[in-house]
Amino acid sequence: QVQLVESGGGLVQAGGSLRLSCAASESIFSINTMGWYRQAPGKQRELVAVIISGGNTVYADSVKGRFTISRDNSKNTVYLQMNNLKPEDTGVYSCHWNGISKTWRQVDVWGQGTQVTVSS
Repeated sequence: QVQLVESGGGLVQAGGSLRLSCAASESIFSINTMGWYRQAPGKQRELVAVIISGGNTVYADSVKGRFTISRDNSKNTVYLQMNNLKPEDTGVYSCHWNGISKTWRQVDVWGQGTQVTVSS
């Protein structure tokens, strides 16, 4: 079973930076979508930033200009660089991949989530 392993969360002061990593357990052949979602306490999960088929990126309006999603094909890893963090960025950040692995598995998988807490 394909797994996603996330890392990089933590506690940071407002204005600080964090980089999240999401490593897939199998090599990536194709991406329909791959990226990051977050869920704040008492709120629904929302899209933060994803890479879509063709390599384009989609960002939530609230993070545009502050967050950058990128991909390292050699490491089967997607990153989320988060700069100028705000308290409202606090939440559990989860990675998701929908696509096909190089072993020809149809993949639709979530990571376990990593906590990001931004103090004011």
